[in-house]
Amino acid sequence: MAETTRMKEVSLEAGDDGRVTWDSPVQFFFTVLGFCVGLGNIWRFPYLCQQNGGGAFILPFLLMLVVVGMPLLLLELALGQKLRVGAAGAWKKVHPALAGVGYGSTIVATIVGCYYNVIIAWCIFYLGSSFTTTLPWSSCPLTPDNQTIPECEDSSETQYFWFRTTLDASGSIDDPVSIKYWTLLCLIMSWVIVYLILMKGIASSGKVVYFTAMFPYIVLTIFFFRGITLKGATAGLAHMFTPKMEMLLKPTVWLDAANQVFYSFGLAFGSIISFGSYNPPKKNCVKDVIIITITNAFTAIYACAVIFSILGFKAVHLFEKCMEHDIGILMPMYPEFRNRSMEDIPQEEYGAAMDGFAMKHEQHLLKNCSLVKELDDSAQGTGFAFIVMADVFTKIPGAPFWSALFFMMLLSLGLGSQIGIMEGVMSTLFDQPSLKHIKKPVLVGFVAIGCFSIGLVFTTGAGEYWLTLFDSFGATGLTFIAFAELLSVMYVYGHSRFTKDIENMTGVRPGLYWQLMWRYVSPTLMAAIIASSTYFMFTNVPVYTAWNRDTASGEKKEYAGWALGVAALLAMSSLIPILVGMVVHLIKRFSSTNNKHAYDTGKFYRVDTTASTRPMLGENYEDFPDLPLGDEDDSDSDSGTGIVMDGGAAKTFKLEVMD
Repeated sequence: MAETTRMKEVSLEAGDDGRVTWDSPVQFFFTVLGFCVGLGNIWRFPYLCQQNGGGAFILPFLLMLVVVGMPLLLLELALGQKLRVGAAGAWKKVHPALAGVGYGSTIVATIVGCYYNVIIAWCIFYLGSSFTTTLPWSSCPLTPDNQTIPECEDSSETQYFWFRTTLDASGSIDDPVSIKYWTLLCLIMSWVIVYLILMKGIASSGKVVYFTAMFPYIVLTIFFFRGITLKGATAGLAHMFTPKMEMLLKPTVWLDAANQVFYSFGLAFGSIISFGSYNPPKKNCVKDVIIITITNAFTAIYACAVIFSILGFKAVHLFEKCMEHDIGILMPMYPEFRNRSMEDIPQEEYGAAMDGFAMKHEQHLLKNCSLVKELDDSAQGTGFAFIVMADVFTKIPGAPFWSALFFMMLLSLGLGSQIGIMEGVMSTLFDQPSLKHIKKPVLVGFVAIGCFSIGLVFTTGAGEYWLTLFDSFGATGLTFIAFAELLSVMYVYGHSRFTKDIENMTGVRPGLYWQLMWRYVSPTLMAAIIASSTYFMFTNVPVYTAWNRDTASGEKKEYAGWALGVAALLAMSSLIPILVGMVVHLIKRFSSTNNKHAYDTGKFYRVDTTASTRPMLGENYEDFPDLPLGDEDDSDSDSGTGIVMDGGAAKTFKLEVMD
């Protein structure tokens, strides 16, 4: 039996030698980079900086990058590289009871993949709308009487274009109205693009990642040089990098930083394990992790600087427009403002005049303008990309060009992430023995059609509300899955064995830093994130922002009971396979314990005596499990020493199995 166990261990560590590999280390790096650097770097990280102390937020972000991001990234990458299978197969090899962990990751990747492509579809719609001489959201549409539509006039041009033209949003998630054909066509186009990229696995997607990974950096650099030449860029950059250190005393700031790191690396989707499984067994994955981490941190801060330089221009523009309104009211009382441009009037002088006017006039129409207030006016997600940035482009000369460039960048970022997300799904399917006979293009086609069918709900009038629901609850289990991965590798697979695996692959033994992070620091922080997220989920009523056509503004609404049921199903969907996998393993183990001497149906067992017939029976040869030999109390031997061969030494019986 000891011999059998050793053979199983060798099989576990050997992996699949016939597995396809990357064409080059550069292809691997760009694929992982394209997956990690996604839309969140553009529309999530700048928002978190704005809300959590400006430059002060960079400190907890970098710290969490080191104590949470790097250890988990190396864990997944090294596990995939060592076992050379996708997520589902990898966790089954770590321990049969953990097979559900990989399938949980696959379910999350499927859920996210369904709605992520809708965001890509919206980018395609805005990209197509940018190929005009004048951006369609630069002015409000007119009624048949040549009057401005009141709903647009009461909100803004970009808000109206987003909610009424792009989404044609309904009043609530309960009212889907109908499928919007223009969104449907863009969704079809996005899935066709994704299918063509993924149809042959990494053989096809590996060629595309060179573009999807590099193009965003080219665009960011172009926007950086354009942004710093805009009026107000200095104010925006100063607002970003001026740290508010008192914000670091708030626990929510650190939790936001940990969550941002977790999602920016794309951990627990199964994609990193899959990417690692295509590496050569001896590749230095520790070096890869360090390079990817540094690049990810640089990208987040670089993108933040680009965005804030542009937002600074928008803030100064709105501030001066507001000041112009107030100066018009103040001018009769303060004639020194005559014939002066807004930029020539210091904020201190404007503030003093406004205070003096307010003291003499209890009722007035002054707006009390503030540049800091305009800089603090923040948005994230779709609101940032399709409303705030779309509005900025209407104020820059050559607006259609800059708009098209921006949405091409978002499209590239979205595709890079979608390739990684769907790889987490496809690798699990490719590794299933029952699906081995199906060609990859056919299998990818079935998955694309299935995800597209689910995504139809996002093309209705309630599409954005459904996307918010999926985004808020669909990936809830990711943190728990990552926590389970960490504990499984460290305390089931064994930290010493895992450390030795990495040393055998890279020639470098992970030192004290990695051991402390894996075994103590990272699990503790992950547990804190899970606890805080669970507490927040149960103490806050889930809401979404719906568009109210009467007030021409967004309003917070609570989800209906059936929608909360869908949310609960989404949240639990990734955890159910983990529980099922453990229960199935326990049932099998209990059954095998009760029938430890039972023979397999349809097999013929034969006792090996003096001459082995192994060569004749070939692969059907099996050791008989757990046959009591030697000094066993329940032996049939009169002497109590078991069945003893010539020479007095106890010899293990072997069985040959014939189907």
